[in-house]
Amino acid sequence: MIRKQLTADISLLAVVIVWGYTFVAIKNALEAVTPFNFIFVRFLISFVLISLIFIKRLKKLNLKTAAAGAVIGFFLYLAYIFQTTGLQYTTASNAGFITGFSVVLVPVFSAFILKKKPSAESAAGVVLAVAGLILLSYNGVTSVNKGDILVFFCALAVAFHILSTGFFAGRYDTVLLTVVQIGTVMCLSFVSALAAGEISIPSGRVVWSALIVCSLFATVGAYLVQTTMQRFTSSTHTALIFSGEPVFAGIFGYFLLGEILGTAAIAGCFLIFAGMIVSELKFTGREDDL
Repeated sequence: MIRKQLTADISLLAVVIVWGYTFVAIKNALEAVTPFNFIFVRFLISFVLISLIFIKRLKKLNLKTAAAGAVIGFFLYLAYIFQTTGLQYTTASNAGFITGFSVVLVPVFSAFILKKKPSAESAAGVVLAVAGLILLSYNGVTSVNKGDILVFFCALAVAFHILSTGFFAGRYDTVLLTVVQIGTVMCLSFVSALAAGEISIPSGRVVWSALIVCSLFATVGAYLVQTTMQRFTSSTHTALIFSGEPVFAGIFGYFLLGEILGTAAIAGCFLIFAGMIVSELKFTGREDDL
């Protein structure tokens, strides 16, 4: 069981690294494409691809699994709508930092809404991660703008996405849950793009490079990994690992966009990684969480 938990954590960390890079990729792409259209095309590609890969498995899809996947997908849709729109008005570093606050929200929602308490190790890890996020804010979020507010709503949606994934992953086929949640985002983003008059075929190397990375690695690959691996770890622990997302967003932002990463931000990165390590010290999988 310990080996499965470690494998799950390493896999989720790989997902976080990919997601950290997408802040930069999407930030660049939004100079030539609208948010709703980008999300729709991204998830259209992802849905077609994952459906073709698991076409035989789709025969086993039933109403309960579809409903569970739709719930997960709804929160994922909200997360991407708020994040992608917010990136038009704030920096990749800011967006990564604010999204990282889902690490605080998940255990809070688990405790107060679901009556679930995290283990002492995870709680200590969360404290360290929060301290790291605060240090990152000294470098990133210097003043609140429209984009920061939108991305904060993204953090709320991410928290509920993690919780709902943790709740359903152990009850239904994880591949089918992934297919349905991606399909849900595709349908909802299509309606949003259509209503906003933003349906079009994107053009340009930068946009399509971002779409390929986001569709193949940050969507199909990432959500297959998350939905599968969350069976072996808790929602709070998952959120703690995901707190590393702003670290990698900041690193990629520094090297690829020239966004400044100061001393306080670097210290914050180390604290976040320390939080992940502390949470692993005596993690046994018996955490009273989803």
